[in-house]
Amino acid sequence: MSFKISDRVTWVGKIDWELRTFHGEEYSTHRGSSYNSYLIKDEKTVLIDTVWVPFSEEFVANLKNEVDLKKIDYIVINHAEPDHSGALVDLMREIPDTPIYCTKNGMDIIKGHYHEDWNFVTVKTGDTLDIGNNKLTFIEARMLHWPDTMFTYYNGENILFSNDAFGQHYATELMYNDKADNCELMQEAVKYYANILTPYSSFVIKKIEEVLSFNLPVDMICTSHGVIWRDNPTQIITKYLEWAKDYKENQITLVYDSMWNSTRRMAEAIAEGIKDADGEVAVKILNSGKSDKNDIITEVFKSKAVLVGSCTINNGILSSTAAILEMIRGLRFKGKKAAAFGSYGWGGESVKMITEELKKGGLELLNDGIKEKWSPDDEGLERCRQFGREIVSKV
Repeated sequence: MSFKISDRVTWVGKIDWELRTFHGEEYSTHRGSSYNSYLIKDEKTVLIDTVWVPFSEEFVANLKNEVDLKKIDYIVINHAEPDHSGALVDLMREIPDTPIYCTKNGMDIIKGHYHEDWNFVTVKTGDTLDIGNNKLTFIEARMLHWPDTMFTYYNGENILFSNDAFGQHYATELMYNDKADNCELMQEAVKYYANILTPYSSFVIKKIEEVLSFNLPVDMICTSHGVIWRDNPTQIITKYLEWAKDYKENQITLVYDSMWNSTRRMAEAIAEGIKDADGEVAVKILNSGKSDKNDIITEVFKSKAVLVGSCTINNGILSSTAAILEMIRGLRFKGKKAAAFGSYGWGGESVKMITEELKKGGLELLNDGIKEKWSPDDEGLERCRQFGREIVSKV
């Protein structure tokens, strides 16, 4: 499959309908994904990025239907992660001397993956490549989301090839933002930002402000995953700036796991208290043992406060709760408040442990948390409701 996106640019990537996890098992891809590669036919011919290794042979075979490989003058690798550079080994067997344009970090990482010393040309922000009447301009985008990442701007058609930035893990044959289901698209876009780019939000702000300062006209943003932004393409840049600035909605999320439903009953009672105190706030209750972890993180990202609960087990907390806390710590959320809750039988250490982990994650603690022994009775449930009311007053 290939299709023209403009007079000179053709999409030559791969839609992966079956993909269900990414980065190993770390990221859920309920709606699949795509590996977007682009072929520019100006006076010179340029290939922008490739596809993931499992589709390498298919990619090269399909590419031969679009162009004589020996007529590819340059290859640009905006990011060296194997889902973008994975077809290089098969491709370079065919055209071993073709220059590969990338950042210095990109060259080091490509060599680290494939152990080949190809014809690398390293570039930095502001460097250009003449490809006829038009040119490519390279813009380093360090930590969006790897140290090697860069953007490539094609002035001939005002296209920004942004690699992972502004993308989504989203398989669709429609391939344009104005054709795709907008609800699905934005859900996948915010999930992508929340789970992958959140730790680098300060870099996101600086880089976007830098790119905007160049006053480059942008008619299309061609990402490396998901749809191409062609209808009001800068809307996703605006969303990134919004998401990068300690984003929060009027939402409180409760994340818990439970052995015998005692902690679940606490979560539901706390939620009742929250709604009693503020009928306008959105409340989400998610069982970390049953809900997808990346979907949970997306809701945490959207929330102004997160409450985390677990019963005590083996002087610790349930494993699914521990995993979510570890993800929260690694993502380094800013501007969010938090508290712990949980049930116990005799040790009762879970609330204290959760509180410590929330603190390590950089969240602002609202209190010392609440715990109930065994299964909460009516008085215990009322204490949980009151806890929820107090949370609202502090948020």
